[in-house]
Amino acid sequence: MNKQKPKTTILILFFAVLFPLTISGQATEHTDEHPKNEIGLANAPVYFLKEKVFSYGIHLHYIRTLSDSKFGIGIGYEQVFNAHKHRTFGLIGVYRPFERLSFTVSPGLAFESESSDIHLAIHLETLYEFEINNLHIGPVLQYAYDTEDIHVSLGVHVGYGF
Repeated sequence: MNKQKPKTTILILFFAVLFPLTISGQATEHTDEHPKNEIGLANAPVYFLKEKVFSYGIHLHYIRTLSDSKFGIGIGYEQVFNAHKHRTFGLIGVYRPFERLSFTVSPGLAFESESSDIHLAIHLETLYEFEINNLHIGPVLQYAYDTEDIHVSLGVHVGYGF
């Protein structure tokens, strides 16, 4: 059995969804101002570096833009649907150096279902988004570290600004 096939399928599906969205996102008007509030979801396959396995994960967040600045703060929750039932809760800091690009750092606490241990964790995220009215959508790259493992993911971010 070819082990590369699932990775190839995931990449093809990712770009099949992303390409039409980038074209439609370019056709919409964009302003430099980010909405005051955003509720978002990052949807992605997650790869654990130590275990060398893929799982599916989501990352939910609420972010509030600070005044008329390029910074925001908020809260986030990550759930990876694997045997360990990995969950992370964190505070979020966002920096938007220019329109559409965001860098996020989220220190927090990670929990695993088979253990009552709580681990310190950090979640880093980079995303490039296209606006379609109040909807923001685009590719997201995530890196997460806790004392048990490191995982990375490449997926799609969808957010609603208000």
